[in-house]
Amino acid sequence: MRIVVALGGNALLRRGETLSAAAQQAAVGDAARSFACVAAMGHQLVITHGNGPQVGLLALQSLAGPVESAMPLDILGAESEGWIGYSIELALRNALPADTTVVTLLTQTLVDGSDDAFSRPAKPIGPVYDEATAKKLAAANHWSIAPDSKGWRRVVASPEPQGILEIAVIRQLAESGTIVICAGGGGIPVQRMSDGTLAGAEAVIDKDKTSALLARQLGADLFIMLTDVAGVYLHYGTENARMIRRTSPRELATEGASFGAGSMAPKIEAACAFVRETGRSAAIGALGDLADIIIGTKGTTIAGE
Repeated sequence: MRIVVALGGNALLRRGETLSAAAQQAAVGDAARSFACVAAMGHQLVITHGNGPQVGLLALQSLAGPVESAMPLDILGAESEGWIGYSIELALRNALPADTTVVTLLTQTLVDGSDDAFSRPAKPIGPVYDEATAKKLAAANHWSIAPDSKGWRRVVASPEPQGILEIAVIRQLAESGTIVICAGGGGIPVQRMSDGTLAGAEAVIDKDKTSALLARQLGADLFIMLTDVAGVYLHYGTENARMIRRTSPRELATEGASFGAGSMAPKIEAACAFVRETGRSAAIGALGDLADIIIGTKGTTIAGE
């Protein structure tokens, strides 16, 4: 099968760990071993990944220099895509046979410059702060901030992905048997200007939405989103929590209130969009269960009626 696998932020960096090169490479090593097992099964792999903590760290580092040297989010997105893609590619090359071809492709994602998201920042990036610290940093750096889990984080615009500029190249590489790492962090956001030229956009695109778009455009047989939980749970975090093993977009729509607006809701939305538009299956589960998710014995599978 051709499988698009999206690595969530919690699959790239374990909860509670400080973001460091060593911690990230250790987590990526775990991912590479799972991917190696899937590649050995004969599947075509296209890998995407999140970048929320990484792009937030790069933004903080950028602010530490002179004001005129601060980088916009599209450039920081490109930096994080290269950084994480390199880490994944390095780990894959160490986990796979020497003749396996692997490539990291910087990917640009087209957005609409008039998208309402630019006036409603909602995508969390960077570290979690206590409320007082977050408000102090927001005032000093002209950030928008919002509550996130047990603290506060910077939030930025997250427009809808409209297209993937490198889609033809990604398809060609996948068809040649190359493992492709692309669309990292949702891709580098670019917009079409009135004169037809392209320009970067001050945004971070949702990784799951871009990954679902990529999976549709590539004609993927299966779209998988990996995180650090075993699947989709009803009433997660309560004594009544129950994991859903197999479901459909229609059934999930009736349970929408149970998932809230956290990290799982965007995954469910992306999975359902892929299933509705292609008639194929999507799945959500834990990184270490990847091989079993593919054969349907672990994780949550979302399929048509």
